[in-house]
Amino acid sequence: QVYLVESGGGLVQAGGSLTLSCAATGIDLNAFRMAWYRQYPGKEREWIAIVTTDGTPDYIDSVKDRFTISRDTIKGMVWLLMRNLKPEDTATYFCNAFSVGSRSDPLPKDFWGQGTQVTVSS
Repeated sequence: QVYLVESGGGLVQAGGSLTLSCAATGIDLNAFRMAWYRQYPGKEREWIAIVTTDGTPDYIDSVKDRFTISRDTIKGMVWLLMRNLKPEDTATYFCNAFSVGSRSDPLPKDFWGQGTQVTVSS
């Protein structure tokens, strides 16, 4: 069984910081692209930060230089450090694990956590 469990959300003032955690069990993070998505009410989820299987990070422009994604493949953990938070960062944040498949297991795999709410007050 694969589980992604997010934690660390909460209420913070604008300009503050939060660190979201994602505990992944049942998968090898070396074989999955890990990502953080966020979702505004009534909107589709959008990716905001990813770390590839070789550890390369990438970000959407609106969070670049403010958010940092990191992982520990041994502990099975992924983090999102969020700094200088803005009211427009208020959303539900989701951890995602995606694999295109491998030679031994060719089916793509896509797993999600339950989400954690981040609220930034102005």
